[in-house]
Amino acid sequence: MNRFRWSALAAGAVVACAAGLPATASATAGVGVEAQVLAQATRDGHDYITKEITIAPGGGTGWHWHQGRVFGLIESGTLTHFGADCSVDGVYPTGAPITEESGPVHNGRNLGPDPLVMWVVYIDPAGAPPATDAPDPGCGF
Repeated sequence: MNRFRWSALAAGAVVACAAGLPATASATAGVGVEAQVLAQATRDGHDYITKEITIAPGGGTGWHWHQGRVFGLIESGTLTHFGADCSVDGVYPTGAPITEESGPVHNGRNLGPDPLVMWVVYIDPAGAPPATDAPDPGCGF
């Protein structure tokens, strides 16, 4: 087999193996979260994304952070917001606004008996994801 074909096969094997690996083991995924994009636009180097997010009772967003800013309104239910030090840094009932700055790792959870519904606007640098998964900072949830 010539050198080119061998390199191509080796590269293909590496890609195939990597594709089969799970995502970063330490990152936490959301549980019981459904999101629907309501509107999306890019203007002046920023993405504006509006979503309706529903979190089932007992569910949560998983640990994550944002590159941009987030503005939200709790449509129904109650959001319990945890900071990186594992403490509750906010409880947001129906009708409450919520704002998150870029940066620190946090987790939003629905500790109530009813679904939590939020309307959220993400304002991010163009092309940035609305949220980036992060490892649990040691809180165990």
